[in-house]
Amino acid sequence: MDFVSLLQNLSNGILIGTVYALIGIGLSLVFGVMRVINFAHGDFVVIGMYIAVVMNGLLGWDPYLSLIVAMPSGFLLGMLIQRLILNRVIDAPPETTMLATLGLSLIIANLLLLNFGGEPRSVRVGYASDVLSVGGVNISVILLLAGVATVCVTALLYFILNRTEIGRAIRATAENRLGAELSGINSRRIQAIVFGLGMMLAITAGITLIPLLFASPVTTGALFTLKAFVVTVLGGLGNVGAAIAGGIVLGVVEILGTAYIASEYRDAYGLVVFLAILLMKPEGLFGRTIKRV
Repeated sequence: MDFVSLLQNLSNGILIGTVYALIGIGLSLVFGVMRVINFAHGDFVVIGMYIAVVMNGLLGWDPYLSLIVAMPSGFLLGMLIQRLILNRVIDAPPETTMLATLGLSLIIANLLLLNFGGEPRSVRVGYASDVLSVGGVNISVILLLAGVATVCVTALLYFILNRTEIGRAIRATAENRLGAELSGINSRRIQAIVFGLGMMLAITAGITLIPLLFASPVTTGALFTLKAFVVTVLGGLGNVGAAIAGGIVLGVVEILGTAYIASEYRDAYGLVVFLAILLMKPEGLFGRTIKRV
């Protein structure tokens, strides 16, 4: 095995893994605060892809330029969805919220299919074939930009959660919702903000991925929902920080499997490692083991 080739594949895996981490962070944040398993999360990623497609087709914008519009729009749309749909079932049994998000997924997929058709879409950029050579390792400029965008958005989220009053209220609600309400925190407002942040992160991930992948309203959403679950559970369900490690593990495994085994089974490699880790460590790589008496 060529060492330079190995470094090449590792760098690609880490960069694509950071984008997977961004998808997982949004799902983990929503579950950690709202205790809702969001089956529509992958469809939010696809919405981001189609936002980039539309902005590129109408205005000729670069996908990353469309983040200026997509991020605040995604945040507001997420808050609206939480207010109109999830807020009505948030205290219902878990299966009710799961069915609500599954129904939301079906609605989004069919609306996208109605408006854009079933043909896969992508955005071609002028720097698609550009590479940056570092020590003999050629790093794709597209992957590098996706990684940098992910790091910037993650750093912004970290600042919000740890350096603002809203962030402290979010962490308090995640730790103990009743205790947070008794201390004067409006938990319903916090849940709306959290769901808005989760959707914003998913849309951002979709925009960073559109120069690399094709968007399809029928299959792409389910694929990214699956990846989000793998990333979240690998790191530890509800642990936002650990989702970063889970995303990088998934990205590296997929790229190495594609390079050294067979490219047609790319999505299967992550699932095999996912099952193997859960057999050895059911709580995830960084999850806490809870002993019950």
